Amino acid sequence: MALAALGLPAEALAADGIKLSQPRPFSFERLVNEAKALAGRPYVADNSLPADVLQRIDYDAHGKLKYNPDLALFRDGPGQYPVTFFHLGRYFQTPVHMYVTETAGGDGFAREILYDSDYFSMPADSPARQLRDGAGFAGFRLQESRLGDQKKLAWQTNDWVAFLGASYFRAIGELYQYGLSARGIALDAAMPDRQEEFPNFTRFYFEPPASPESNTMTVYALLEGPSITGAYKFAMQRTRAVLMDIEARLFVRRDIGRFGLVPLTSMYWYSESRPTGIDWRPEVHDSDGLAIWNGAGERIWRPLNNPTQTRASAFSDTRPRGFGLLQRDRNFDHYQDGVFYEKRPSLWVEPQGDWGEGSVQLIEIPTDDEIHDNILACWVPKAPATAGSSYSIKYRLHWTDQEPFPSPLARCIATRLGRGGQPGTQRPQGVRKFMVEFIGKPLESIPFGVKPELVLTASRGKFSYVFSEAVPNGVPGHWRAQFDFTAEGTEPVDMRLYMKNGDQTLTETWLYQYQPG
Repeated sequence: MALAALGLPAEALAADGIKLSQPRPFSFERLVNEAKALAGRPYVADNSLPADVLQRIDYDAHGKLKYNPDLALFRDGPGQYPVTFFHLGRYFQTPVHMYVTETAGGDGFAREILYDSDYFSMPADSPARQLRDGAGFAGFRLQESRLGDQKKLAWQTNDWVAFLGASYFRAIGELYQYGLSARGIALDAAMPDRQEEFPNFTRFYFEPPASPESNTMTVYALLEGPSITGAYKFAMQRTRAVLMDIEARLFVRRDIGRFGLVPLTSMYWYSESRPTGIDWRPEVHDSDGLAIWNGAGERIWRPLNNPTQTRASAFSDTRPRGFGLLQRDRNFDHYQDGVFYEKRPSLWVEPQGDWGEGSVQLIEIPTDDEIHDNILACWVPKAPATAGSSYSIKYRLHWTDQEPFPSPLARCIATRLGRGGQPGTQRPQGVRKFMVEFIGKPLESIPFGVKPELVLTASRGKFSYVFSEAVPNGVPGHWRAQFDFTAEGTEPVDMRLYMKNGDQTLTETWLYQYQPG
């Protein structure tokens, strides 16, 4: 059935060739009510597809399955951004069903886009040919603008948003590079007595944009898992950055230990603070720190760690103003890699409305390679998530180069560790030297001959040789704090530092978790 059968202008939708189901009533409130009803019934996983076939669609076979852009949804509009789809395979076995709605906003109808192997180019011997029609997809992409300069950025081969696997999704930032991911939900991550759960987006509904030139794509999603159901609305804008306004309505099926809302997932292997000799590259990470703007107005920077064992940190707050996993280091020479770590986006969460009491929680998992996402940041409400409870949350995600609401304070740009003690002396055992760098306008205004005061604390241990100095590179406002630290015991130590001049706070607050040994 042609897409023109929806009653929308044929030229404003994709070309003929996509198969559609019969219409079914749809609205966001209907989807919310369906999610609520599902939460009252036992979870049933979709095992309708042959597992042996999916297993044979391995990494190499999956890479050869290319969606035909001539069959992209909204290829000719409305809106600027055609939609293409990912194929199922070994690593994406849960069928995801795609729908296109009849109208932009309000009550209406939706028709399923029925899977057909003819949508994809695939080798003659591909195991994917054994999947039945209507099997579903693995995810989708929003392609770049069909109205843009096709010589510079052809929409057929460039995308700016991708949803693929469980509830994962990601977007490029201002530097046209993918990096870290977001998720719909994170359940029981890094809990010692529980297995982490990964619910799936099992349906997506694509709303036709309101006008041919619209730069916003609205997509609805159904979330399903053993412990939770939910309905999501994504309004995604392609500006200089990528902005996503998200509304989630969630229904808890059974008690959850760590209820991670607005989860951000990234990779951190090592940075300038690492020991030498791990790899030939100076640094390898998608993000180098967690930034928090808390409800009290304090700006916090927590450099990421690759710990020796899984660590969870909680930063209690009420009505947070925002948080994010950021990539602050944009210098290619600090990475020396053709995969463009220096261009990976930063991801900032801007709460909408009153989130109440809770904590920003950071999970850091050991890794010995760059192929693993080992960092999770999320908001965890103070009240426990128990069976039968429900949640409604709204927020905006900013996929950017720098944080979208920069602090007027100087920011931390590097954390360096070395052996304690002084050159030319016997270096003492168990002492580490820290060099923490800040840069920003408040530090430019320091009168000549005046040094910023360091406000420095630790959960235990002793400081020595503490002072501040201008970094001797001639860059205005570039200062560093230097100190030696002697640990007591072997458990992690929480440190806190900022610079001030009299009563004036000059820098954001640096928090660090140091592992002695």
